[in-house]
Amino acid sequence: MEVILADAAGFCFGVKRALSLTNKVLSEVDPATPIYTLGPLIHNPQVVAQLEAKGVRALDRPGEASSGVVIVRSHGVAPKVMEELEELNHDVVDATCPFVQRAMRWAKQLSDEGYQVIIVGDRFHPEVQAILGYAGETAQVVSNPQEISTLPIASRVGVIAQTTQSVQNFKACVDELAGKVEDLKTFDTICTATEQRQTSARELAAKVDVMVVIGGRNSANTKRLAELCQEQGTVTYHIETPDELQRQWFTGVQRAGVSAGASTPDWLIEGVLARMSEFSEEKVTEAMEETAQSVEAQLEEATTEAVEAQSEETQPETVEEASEESAEVSAAPEGDAEVEAEDEPGESSDTASSEDAAEVQMSEYDVTMPTPGAIIKGKVVHVSSDEVLVDIDYKSEGRIPLNELSFISNANPEDLVSVGDEIHVKVLKVDDAEGNVVLSKRRADADLSWERLENLYNSGETLEAKVVQVVKGGLLVNVGVRGFIPASHVSRGFEDNLEKYVGQTLELKIIELDRSKNNVVFSHKVVLEEKHARAKEEAFANLEAGMKVPGVVRRLTDFGAFVDIGDGVEGLLHVSEMAYSRVNHPSDVVSEGDEITVMVLGVDRERERISLGLKQTIPDPWSTVGERYVVGQKVTGEVTRVVDFGAFVKLEDGIEGLVHISELSHKHVAKAEDVVKSGDQVEVKVISVDPEARRIGLSIKELEPKPQPQPKAKQAQPTAAESSDREELTTNIGDMFGDLFKDDLLR
Repeated sequence: MEVILADAAGFCFGVKRALSLTNKVLSEVDPATPIYTLGPLIHNPQVVAQLEAKGVRALDRPGEASSGVVIVRSHGVAPKVMEELEELNHDVVDATCPFVQRAMRWAKQLSDEGYQVIIVGDRFHPEVQAILGYAGETAQVVSNPQEISTLPIASRVGVIAQTTQSVQNFKACVDELAGKVEDLKTFDTICTATEQRQTSARELAAKVDVMVVIGGRNSANTKRLAELCQEQGTVTYHIETPDELQRQWFTGVQRAGVSAGASTPDWLIEGVLARMSEFSEEKVTEAMEETAQSVEAQLEEATTEAVEAQSEETQPETVEEASEESAEVSAAPEGDAEVEAEDEPGESSDTASSEDAAEVQMSEYDVTMPTPGAIIKGKVVHVSSDEVLVDIDYKSEGRIPLNELSFISNANPEDLVSVGDEIHVKVLKVDDAEGNVVLSKRRADADLSWERLENLYNSGETLEAKVVQVVKGGLLVNVGVRGFIPASHVSRGFEDNLEKYVGQTLELKIIELDRSKNNVVFSHKVVLEEKHARAKEEAFANLEAGMKVPGVVRRLTDFGAFVDIGDGVEGLLHVSEMAYSRVNHPSDVVSEGDEITVMVLGVDRERERISLGLKQTIPDPWSTVGERYVVGQKVTGEVTRVVDFGAFVKLEDGIEGLVHISELSHKHVAKAEDVVKSGDQVEVKVISVDPEARRIGLSIKELEPKPQPQPKAKQAQPTAAESSDREELTTNIGDMFGDLFKDDLLR
């Protein structure tokens, strides 16, 4: 029996990644720290049992454990579940498959844009439940086109698929929706590995007598593989372990096919293949025994017949007949020899032509076979979502799988390479199952980078690198290997938003390097501090009072603004030096981030202080005030301050005049605020201009009409009776007090 393994079978990229992350946690975390997975890590009971033996326990809900590391499986979780894990202060390791993450992002995007999201898949599958968490309240799940007719459908619909769905079912659901909605968007979220695995299983099932599909019975993608094989009319058995195989399944079978789900490890597949080979060997042994018995019987029968025939043969009757037979027998070789001699030239010619043709054919493939482990150069000829093809001057193009393109998880290949780029790659395998050369850009970059990094670390030199991702505790940079910048080493101050650095190219210094652990740590802060120290030294050596320099306002205080005049060197712009007019607060003149030109007013090298001025960079308005204001001129201004002795009126930026309290009104004014208030627009008359003293006298009353004096009323003359009464009263009072005074004196 011939046993054929499907081209695409076993672990997918997402499952491999989840197991790799779990093993990494096991190797790095303190043995006393509990490790959990939220649900079984993968749908394979044998692998889950192995993890449990290593101390990794599966949780059903986040609240079942109070502390420890929780690994989110490749199926992912809804946002609310992730928030709950963080609230419980678990150390979360997100092992969500990149293809599932992509489906989550598209579900959220569709929901944010106002589309009703329809997911094609198994509504009870953990992956679908996770995607639903991003899809909004109106999202629906369908398993086939028939279910769509029962749903409330909106006018704008977006369709995505469970990553393990079949392409045919997904397309059928999309076709069903096509004529029922006004605006339809579709995102093919089916994993390419799933599609390849299903296609490979379907094609193999059509060529064999029986199919064996290996994988967990609760694995959706494994069950789908078995269904596809059965749809081809092929007898199909779904098993989890080699022990489930039964010998009678393969009775009379010439060819048997084997496929495996995405959660099936290699050791299980090999175990099944080995067991099926044993069945095949047993059949061969039985067949050989039967053949041997048959051959012995045939030989025995043939021998008996030969003996009988020999006894019945007659001898020649005369000597002449015997001689004639001998002559005929001896003559035959001579004739045959002549024929052979005639044929020799032709045979030689044909052979030569055949050799020439073979030589020409071989010359077409006269190329050097790549050596595994070698680093070679190639040109990118094709970029897709899951691989990159590279021309390496070989009979077939080299293939870089997504996980070998970069150390960055879930990276977009188009962001890393473009068609036509010449890149270095490392040869991993010369011929894979499909006859391709498997390459790695990630490993080639790493090998070429380590020597350079070690030299830079030893010399203390810097390098530039692009920030590619924000991770817990800092930033990742691409330097051929994974480089890490701790958050405390990103800038000279505290940074609360690291996202703004993604895509930026930073100058870095290596502060930690360990090739054996594949660890390199960078600092941008050290570079900035060194630049700042040099710039500060240069500034205090070269700056002089009176110089004008550009600057950026960094922060404001009540008394002024601190301005960066280059490489982090700051000077103080006092509020009194911002404008020629009075400034209540620095924010009235400048804002953080403003680019301005300032004048150096003073440099204190001992105290390392620089004082700056802004108003000094523009003409003094008082120098030409006499050209704009003359005595008797009527102008309009704004009252800026009211004081005990009057009110200040702003005529223009930097020019204020005083309306003395005596010039506020023709009437007596006890308090200036009884007449004007701050913010009032008033019309005034210029009564004096003194540019040297920087004073302008103003008057409000000069523009008001003077009040007319009122005539005094005449006093009436007293009558004779009134006069006598007054005289009598006066005399009597005088006499009275006079007598009193006399009495006092006599005493």
